[in-house]
Amino acid sequence: MQNVQQLEELMTKPSNALIEDIKKLEGDILIVGVGGKMGPTLAKKTKRAIDEAGINKKVIGVSRFTSGNLKEELEEAGIETITADLMDEEQLAALPKLPNVIYMAGNKFGTSGNEHYTWAMNTYLPGRIAEHFSGSRIVAFSTGNVYPLVPVQKGGCDESHPVDPVGEYGQSSLGRERVLTYFSHRDQTPLTIFRLNYAIDMRYGVLLEIAKAVYHSTSIDLSMGHVNVIWQGDANEYAIRSLLIASSPPAILNVTGPETLPVRWIAEQFAKRFGKEPVFQGQEQETALLNNAGKAHRLFGYPSVSIHEMLDWTASWVMNDGETINKPTHFQERKGQF
Repeated sequence: MQNVQQLEELMTKPSNALIEDIKKLEGDILIVGVGGKMGPTLAKKTKRAIDEAGINKKVIGVSRFTSGNLKEELEEAGIETITADLMDEEQLAALPKLPNVIYMAGNKFGTSGNEHYTWAMNTYLPGRIAEHFSGSRIVAFSTGNVYPLVPVQKGGCDESHPVDPVGEYGQSSLGRERVLTYFSHRDQTPLTIFRLNYAIDMRYGVLLEIAKAVYHSTSIDLSMGHVNVIWQGDANEYAIRSLLIASSPPAILNVTGPETLPVRWIAEQFAKRFGKEPVFQGQEQETALLNNAGKAHRLFGYPSVSIHEMLDWTASWVMNDGETINKPTHFQERKGQF
């Protein structure tokens, strides 16, 4: 991959399984919060799957569209757009009540010092969304941050593990889940709670951050010594297909790759590719934020992109000074302060 166009071509290419599943889905699809890091490629992948399936179905993306040319870009790809501030009651009420909703809006970074906004976005707004889309099939993005840090040797939390979030972002994300679950029970709204960490794109993500640190000989914090990652294209595919497993009570789905990856090992892999020595600080702790996504892999198959492919692509992207998005993951954070 030499540029963003090639990256997005790969990331938005639908699998045969997605094409078959999109045929089973009745009605149009609304993507609420399409303007985030994952939304644009998710929308394009959905549209490509519909086109390749040869069916007639709309994809509509909702965002504030406050900067850049994303609105025009999505429309050129055949995706309808609606400009709306979801916190404005009139604008929210005007959204079309479509049968399929992928709900991606939320707030994480900038929570510290602005906790009230994060709670409003992550806990109050989901209730308004659930009321408005009562009866629609909903996939609601959540996060692995609803789980506690767990011993590395345990292999991560599966969906049965008790939630115990660290910090206000994780707590408000659990609030999102609880509020959505209430309305799912009350209104019999089919819901999938989509607990994701961490999606990888050449332009951002855990692997990019570690690769850049190795390439520029800056130190890598080992205190969060193990991580999970998944290719963004695979995470998006799981999200679209998760519309078919939505239920009441809600289906809960962890979404990440199959490996528990040591940060030290990732850095050493990049070091081999760059011909450099990694610089470390701190020491690995016995616990980490880790998910077990075995259920998702059973339902939808293993991710199509392997960790070694992601390492190769990321290394090449860094060496060729590829375009990046300045949105660090803060995967090193152990106290939940974002």
